[in-house]
Amino acid sequence: MAPASQRLKRRAEFLRVAARGRKAPVHGLVLQALARDDDLPARLGFTVTKKVGNAVVRNRTRRRLKEAARRLLHEQQVAGVDLVLIGRDATRKISFSALVDDLRRALAKAGVPGAGVT
Repeated sequence: MAPASQRLKRRAEFLRVAARGRKAPVHGLVLQALARDDDLPARLGFTVTKKVGNAVVRNRTRRRLKEAARRLLHEQQVAGVDLVLIGRDATRKISFSALVDDLRRALAKAGVPGAGVT
């Protein structure tokens, strides 16, 4: 779990990333990325809409996103960016390795510095 300083929690933070950031939709998720003017570690926010399912399904989907981000960002040192990962219905249906690959592609598609495809 990321420390509180590395998480986006407030609605205003999510809206700022959505309004000014780059959007990178892929099959398993949607990534929104907004560059910051610092070299601090990436801050992450996760959201899953009610379209995906009930609370149990949404929470399971969010946990899959969090674990995929944890594994991928542990390998690649991403800094100076705010990331919002939006879960889709496909997020819970695809294999976990495919989800990690989708996140890797989305980071590259959004042009996130330090997230080179490995």
